[in-house]
Amino acid sequence: MSYDYESYNEPLADTGNLEFSDKSIRMGFIRKVYMILMGQLTVTFGIVATLALSTDAKVYLSKNPALFFVALAGTFICIIALSCCGTLRRKTPHNYIFLGIFTLCEAFLLGLAAASYDAVEILIAVGVTVVIVLSLTLFAFQTKYDFTTCGMFVLVSLVVLVVFGILVAIFPSKTLNMVYSCLGALLFAFYLVFDTQLLIGGNHKLSISPEEYVFAALTLYLDIVNIFMYILSIVGNRD
Repeated sequence: MSYDYESYNEPLADTGNLEFSDKSIRMGFIRKVYMILMGQLTVTFGIVATLALSTDAKVYLSKNPALFFVALAGTFICIIALSCCGTLRRKTPHNYIFLGIFTLCEAFLLGLAAASYDAVEILIAVGVTVVIVLSLTLFAFQTKYDFTTCGMFVLVSLVVLVVFGILVAIFPSKTLNMVYSCLGALLFAFYLVFDTQLLIGGNHKLSISPEEYVFAALTLYLDIVNIFMYILSIVGNRD
């Protein structure tokens, strides 16, 4: 599921913000975000594994198609609420509740999508995703180049990807789908670096406010699950 940074720029601020320039505050913020993110990913891939690898789960889902629409509605409601309502995403425990519901709904949708792939393909996609995410995260922390200045580029690229995705849906082609998946994986890999540098702050042009730990975890989570799904589409063969 993709999203638009420019529409939700309230959590972003210049790194001249004294509150975030303090190293101890920034490090505490980073630790908190990654703890939340690890919890989200653990729950997500646990649900994905259950839905994709369990025959009983697949049978149950085939008999209850309405669950898909419930999860889809829950995903959109929660992400809109967390993205647009600054007070909500900063207020505990409401922010955790909405993030938890979003994570469960998104994990359910990912599980449904992954169920059409073989177990080996899913494991390969998970392994490749882990390597990519760890490598890009280390790169984002170490590089001196400021990717937060590329906001307009990533926004335009996302719009182009969405339009291309619509064309692929209208004119289905295995080749076009492969190209689309490769471009999607590359774009969200770039988004991961972009979002990680927003999280780091420091000498970068933009950063996420230390109060926005839920928003920060949400953006990184979306980057990672999008990378996973595009990688899965690349390595997997549809049934």
